[in-house]
Amino acid sequence: MASDFCAGYLSGAIGIIIGNPLDVIKVRLQAGHNSADAAAAAASKQRLSRFELARGAAAPILGYGALNAVLFVAYNRSLKFMDSSVTDPTNPQGIPLYRLWIAGAVGGLASWTISSPTEYIKCRAQLDNRPEVSSWTVAKDIAQTRGWRGLYYGGGITSARDSIGYGFYFWSYEYCKRLVASENDDVHQAAIKVLLCGGIAGVATWASVFPLDVIKTRLQAQTSGICPESRPLLPSQNNRRELNSFQIAREAYRNEGMKVFYRGLGVCSIRAFIVNAVQWATYEWLMKAFTNVAWNESFMPENAQAHR
Repeated sequence: MASDFCAGYLSGAIGIIIGNPLDVIKVRLQAGHNSADAAAAAASKQRLSRFELARGAAAPILGYGALNAVLFVAYNRSLKFMDSSVTDPTNPQGIPLYRLWIAGAVGGLASWTISSPTEYIKCRAQLDNRPEVSSWTVAKDIAQTRGWRGLYYGGGITSARDSIGYGFYFWSYEYCKRLVASENDDVHQAAIKVLLCGGIAGVATWASVFPLDVIKTRLQAQTSGICPESRPLLPSQNNRRELNSFQIAREAYRNEGMKVFYRGLGVCSIRAFIVNAVQWATYEWLMKAFTNVAWNESFMPENAQAHR
């Protein structure tokens, strides 16, 4: 478990560092006119400063690393449970693709415990223009105003998005790898194919769940603090009626049509390709490195007696 946990954590953290600037733009495009005073829509049209592009990065760097670790551990264990013949989770040859989808969906559900509060904090931080508002400030405000359970606001739609999305994530990655597989590849060709398949898997994943992500963003943006400094971070519940996921979807469709559910998909796809290409390459490289270290250590002179 240590190998896939560490590889998942490090690859997830690296992916967030690379992709956070584009994620800020995606979230602000998704929030559109639903955020307070339509400030999110205005912010998405103006030039973003370097500081703004780094907004909300702290929560996902810490949280998404752990999320990715839990995701890959749960995926690997689920795959092993369904088929005991799996010895290398990075190369599940011969395993039916539907099993990969199921294992990915299980991994997505397992990672929800981390992704839900991480996404909420990230969304609130990215949608607030005030420089003093950080991920930590947002987390404290949520806990003080809603209690610790408030960190899971929007958890239902987040869990549905994660389960479906990660099912397609692992399914599309392995399917792409099988399409481009060749026995004559050298190291560089193999690396390029991993980057390509990882990028395609990221785009396919977001395309499959983007409407759910738009609804999730708008649901969480209801409590965004994009407002004059005299107003609190989290608007009083007595002054605002919060809509649920179904009401938000219905209102968005009535006001802006079907296209609203795909606003920001272009930016998201560019980000998804880059982030997941690097993330999958990092994960596979680390898994191979950890495996080689474990193998070499087991055959060191002091351990040789155990293998005789």
